[in-house]
Amino acid sequence: MKTYDVNAALAMMEKIKNYAKDIEEKLNDELAHYSWSSFYDPMRYAIEGGKLVRPLILTLAAESVGNGGEDPASAAVAVELLHTESIIHDDIIDQEISRRERMAFHVKYGYSASVLTADFVFGMILDISSRYNNHAVSRELSSAAVRMCEGEFREMKIDPKNFRIGWEDYVSIISQKTASLFQTAAKIGAIIGGGTKEEVNAFSNYGLHLGIAYQIQDDILDWDENGKITSALELNPSFGDIPTYLKKMTRRYADKAQKDLSLLKYSSAKNYLLDLADFTVSRPI
Repeated sequence: MKTYDVNAALAMMEKIKNYAKDIEEKLNDELAHYSWSSFYDPMRYAIEGGKLVRPLILTLAAESVGNGGEDPASAAVAVELLHTESIIHDDIIDQEISRRERMAFHVKYGYSASVLTADFVFGMILDISSRYNNHAVSRELSSAAVRMCEGEFREMKIDPKNFRIGWEDYVSIISQKTASLFQTAAKIGAIIGGGTKEEVNAFSNYGLHLGIAYQIQDDILDWDENGKITSALELNPSFGDIPTYLKKMTRRYADKAQKDLSLLKYSSAKNYLLDLADFTVSRPI
């Protein structure tokens, strides 16, 4: 597998800007239904600046299998809203003061409003999932939320000063906390798009492996910030130093994600998903 440099990765994102634009419009349309609400302005603040990677995966997965089922747009919005809700909670738990070069949500609106906003988002997600005839959409969103909470709780209990974790535990935690929503996005896209059982399984694996690669890359980019989970990571000495090993494993999981899609016939959507795996390991932010 080739490794893209940063310029090539950014060029790939330029190619799919129309997809991102459509998703952003759908997200704004959904929020417009709640223009009457006290949560409207806070919600607009929460979603601004998002990279929309997860809903993009869902949209491209549906297109890759032929878009033979229900419209994936609302499900893509639900996935982004679930990601938004998790960010609000994560920043509170990690006591972050900024996100996307702006004040973290709880810093701007306060803790009480943050908790209520996250609850409100869950209500929006439930409403969206109820519109689909295929109940797998709501089941997969629910499963992702449960796994994300499990992963966050496991990480929350880690004290780097007194507790060490091995590589397998590290991958297990990030598989739940981060990769589960990537997996759900890809799987829902394939389901809604009318994919076969084999295609749905392929996209499920693709999302899982891509999500793991994505989180490892995040940890590499945040290395100097002394993240809790990476501070507690202890590797077998034969693995070498941690940053170098993380870079190696990011590429390995990205390669796995690309291999997962080998059974799909060629399409521009599939090609974008393959490029997205390369972007994951070379993105600067």
